[in-house]
Amino acid sequence: MRWTLQPKPDISTIENLAKTLNVDIIIASLLVQRGITTFDQAKKFFRPSLEDIHDPFLMKDMDKATARIQKAVADGENIMVYGDYDVDGTTSVALLSSYLKTLSNQIATYIPDRYSEGYGISYIGIDYAHDNDISLIVALDCGIKAIEKVAYAKEKGIDFIICDHHRPGDKIPDAVAVLDPKRKDCEYPYKELCGCGVGFKLIQGLAVHQNQTIEDLFPYLDLVATAIGADIVPITGENRVLAYYGLQVINANPRIGFKAMLSEVKKETLTITDLVFIIAPRINAAGRMKHGLHAVNLLTEENLDIAQQYAAEIELYNNNRKDADKSITQEALTQVLQNKEEDRYTTVVYDENWHKGVIGIVASRLTETYYRPTLVFTKSGSKLAASARSVKGYDVYNALEACSEHIEQFGGHKYAAGLTLKEEQYLSFKQKFEKVVSSTIDKKMLIPEIAIDAALELDQITPKFYRILKQFAPFGPGNMAPVFMTEGLHDTGYGKCVGADEKHLKCRVQKNEVAIGTIGFNLGPKYDLITKGQYFKAAYTIDENEWNGEVSLQLKLKDIN
Repeated sequence: MRWTLQPKPDISTIENLAKTLNVDIIIASLLVQRGITTFDQAKKFFRPSLEDIHDPFLMKDMDKATARIQKAVADGENIMVYGDYDVDGTTSVALLSSYLKTLSNQIATYIPDRYSEGYGISYIGIDYAHDNDISLIVALDCGIKAIEKVAYAKEKGIDFIICDHHRPGDKIPDAVAVLDPKRKDCEYPYKELCGCGVGFKLIQGLAVHQNQTIEDLFPYLDLVATAIGADIVPITGENRVLAYYGLQVINANPRIGFKAMLSEVKKETLTITDLVFIIAPRINAAGRMKHGLHAVNLLTEENLDIAQQYAAEIELYNNNRKDADKSITQEALTQVLQNKEEDRYTTVVYDENWHKGVIGIVASRLTETYYRPTLVFTKSGSKLAASARSVKGYDVYNALEACSEHIEQFGGHKYAAGLTLKEEQYLSFKQKFEKVVSSTIDKKMLIPEIAIDAALELDQITPKFYRILKQFAPFGPGNMAPVFMTEGLHDTGYGKCVGADEKHLKCRVQKNEVAIGTIGFNLGPKYDLITKGQYFKAAYTIDENEWNGEVSLQLKLKDIN
């Protein structure tokens, strides 16, 4: 593990901000690191405002999209809301279909089957629309590269509106409207919306024509916040505002589907982290193990008893997903060892029997183990399908682009992507991918990094300090939870390994007269370090521990040395 201390901002800027805000010098330093140097910027950061949600009509083609939907509603056309089978896609479909149903009762929803149709817009889906007299399809979280599919739909008399956030290719589909802030010709001021975020901009645009205010759209923000967390987009700018208010909705008045999923969760206040680790895996499990429409049904259900039945089914899918994830990860790790590929720049593994629904999770697990760009392949019809994951700083999308002569289709982001290729191309692709990565990756990127925001003493960790720190949330890319470092620590003598496999480390650390409890997930192997009586340093975040009704501050250890 590589520890790096963030560059310290200009001390006079920090001192001025600390004085202006009447806050601790460490808090001021954290703010300046995030580009916040004035009272007004700090106010905007700590109190996100609806005024910072941009005009939807700044997005290219928004006028065309809203006009076409208005016409379809007025003329009684059948409209299909089409989305990907992951969290971003299913929440997008739930959001837009729920809103459109307040305007029309001619709304259908469609999620492609992961196994028979694959990712994105499918010919099967278009044929289904044609057979059901649907004349307008609104595609969310997919479609930016579906040039042939959109042309095929047009031949059948079906119009398309694309709402996507993935990188466009050289050409965009010939649709009625293509909403994507990453379009080169789109001047929308915030480029990092998720698919559900683009969907929200669409209903915001439609709401203008209905004389509705942004407050009228609040009930949809729980879906947007969940998608923002699950899709790992930056929680900055407009995303921060949407996530902030979305969390308020989830905690104050969540939709029935969330209530059903959260019935066993004993937490007073949910955070973005809870959405990522509690809600998102369950929504994803539907599309991974069965069908994404199960998730849409749960998210749009208004009867609690029925929603609880859906939630119970999805809980079963999630348990099955966990079992598949665990066994396939072990098989993949064994394959790496058998092939003697521990020292490569990449991990590329394949088995035709691996469950397509969990290869993305397995790719993430392998990246945690070997910390390098990773692809996990399985058989998908007559072709091979893969999920790609990367490491901090390395653009796996660009690497795949450099291997495009071996690939049938690919898409995604800097750190996560998907692709398909012909089986006979697998070995050639594997060799080329290794060659591309080895020649373009900085060796430092292959060592996990902990970025330390500031050095801290234990006596500085007070309830007041933590109360202000909590207001930095919601946390995520672009605004990660601050990481601190303290040196000269020792264990008070109660350190132990905990968990089913005793792989986690629990101890109480002390420096001078101050002691505080800690938990270090997956740090069990470091147990000997704290029991030898020697001093050590720790990198950690600060959070609260609830036990027997009592709440206390604790350190979440990221590493100790």
